[in-house]
Amino acid sequence: MPGTVMATARTEFDRGTSFGLHVHPFHLLSWSETATVTHRTTDRDWLVPPTHALWMPAGVPHAVAVVRGGRGYGVILNARHTPWTEPTGVLVTPLVRELIVHLDRHPQQARTPAEALLVELLEPVSTTTFQLPIPTDPRLRDITEALLADPADDRDLAAWADHAATSVRTVTRLFQAETGMTFAQWRTHARIRAALTHLADGAPVRATARAVGYRKPAAFAEAFRRVTGQLPSAYTAP
Repeated sequence: MPGTVMATARTEFDRGTSFGLHVHPFHLLSWSETATVTHRTTDRDWLVPPTHALWMPAGVPHAVAVVRGGRGYGVILNARHTPWTEPTGVLVTPLVRELIVHLDRHPQQARTPAEALLVELLEPVSTTTFQLPIPTDPRLRDITEALLADPADDRDLAAWADHAATSVRTVTRLFQAETGMTFAQWRTHARIRAALTHLADGAPVRATARAVGYRKPAAFAEAFRRVTGQLPSAYTAP
């Protein structure tokens, strides 16, 4: 598969760095070795911890924000090679990690075998691990933005409906229609997404649980396992 990887770029990101909505004429595999980064399209929001990378296809408008500073890599791939046509999360195994670093360190060498192996090893994972659907209805946006700002807010559905000046029935219907989740499911995913940032920042599991709205670490660990398939310790920074 000659010419698959066009270039690699290693960057040291500062916390708070952001890039507004933009597009690329090439595919981009974004991996943050020690940083934690969010990627947002018009209807989805991904938080990508160091254990994963995100495949962003050519031509998809997206914005980027760094929530934890550190080192990141971008692998630029020829748009002719298209494993996935939608943004896709991939697992960064030790071998994938070493291949990305190798391609960055040896940009001038004949590296076709390494390029082909890297693309072959990219393994898609359930995007529910770190993806949140973003609703378009302004009443739901009001609720979801408040919960993203403070995931520990424990107001019930009736209180949130009152906050948005609408009914419980309307909020329930819209959440299902616009996100494919119930309100409770969306809030759980928002809390786990926030927990990823705390864990990557080195926070203990107990403190992370409290920060995202769980009084008992065991309840947090169970919710985390249901969403990600793994225990919180799997997402701590290396």
